[in-house]
Amino acid sequence: MKLGARMIKTGLAVALALYVSYLIGSSSIIAGMTALFSIQPSIYRSVQSIIEQVQANIIGALSAIIVVLTLGKDPFIIGFTIVIVIALCIKFNMNENTVLLALVAVIAIMETTDMPFFQFTILRFSSLMIGIFSSFIVNLVFLPPKYETKLFSAIDRNTSDILQWLRITTRHLSDRPALREEIERIDSELMNVDHTYSLYQEERTYFKKRRFRKARKLILFRHLMATTRKSFDVLKTFSKLENELDKVPEEFRHTLITELDKTIHAHEKIILSLMGRIRPEKDPIEESGTPDIPTLVEYLIQFYEKGEDEKEQLMFLPLATRLMDYHHQLMRLQKLVTTYQHYHGAEQINVGKKQKPTAK
Repeated sequence: MKLGARMIKTGLAVALALYVSYLIGSSSIIAGMTALFSIQPSIYRSVQSIIEQVQANIIGALSAIIVVLTLGKDPFIIGFTIVIVIALCIKFNMNENTVLLALVAVIAIMETTDMPFFQFTILRFSSLMIGIFSSFIVNLVFLPPKYETKLFSAIDRNTSDILQWLRITTRHLSDRPALREEIERIDSELMNVDHTYSLYQEERTYFKKRRFRKARKLILFRHLMATTRKSFDVLKTFSKLENELDKVPEEFRHTLITELDKTIHAHEKIILSLMGRIRPEKDPIEESGTPDIPTLVEYLIQFYEKGEDEKEQLMFLPLATRLMDYHHQLMRLQKLVTTYQHYHGAEQINVGKKQKPTAK
């Protein structure tokens, strides 16, 4: 089991909230629960959300105070108060976790106690604020997220898996149930990559030079992700047509495998070049043997235009489209990487430690 930074930070935030609340004599359970709901995946989101969290607690606390002073603490009245607080939070467009904090505030303050009401309210509100600020401090100080490293590692890992399965599938070596499972897994992984990219994009830089550097890397990552997605589209199309490839001539099948291998090899060399594992080349695609995908696609279309069966004619058109899309996106990525390494070679991407692709 791998412990992530957010898991560790959540534990630290709860521990800090419990310790501080114990020192001042307020409710440690309320502080710990609030810290649990308040932790955020990035420093930017933590700064962005702390004001909203404080506002939610104020809404919950004020609503609870007003209702207790006017209507009392009957369980049905508490339920009515919760409905009102949820409606207010929705009106102010607060997210789900923030709404939960407001509800914790309502329940914490409306709990039955022998203490004077206002003294009890101050202690409970203090516990809520301790939880919020404990999460904020931990998020700010401990284990700042390295989304650049995480993003590149995810792109590299998923690209390696996709290209590996492409090689296997084009040679009729893949196990269909295993391939279906892998396609579903990779699709989910690519959604996580998009989320990581959003978190990386949200990270703020406060110096002009670093902002320009970050902007260039964002463009590069966006094209890397787009190319990986195009290769995944090719894999999904191949998986649907794997059995139909037996119907094409042996010569064409061999050409298809050869040209796709060249394209895969070029894609891999671009990734390795960004990792600093091979020297930057003027044209990694040219060096690896130029894949002639456009001619291959043209031949594929011409071949099936001669077919008598309309279904047979249209069968490989999706594959032709996916191959051309992948080819064009790879060309754009290659030009971008070449330009980036030529003019900004000193700006190394923080790739971290390469993880081995998981073959299944």
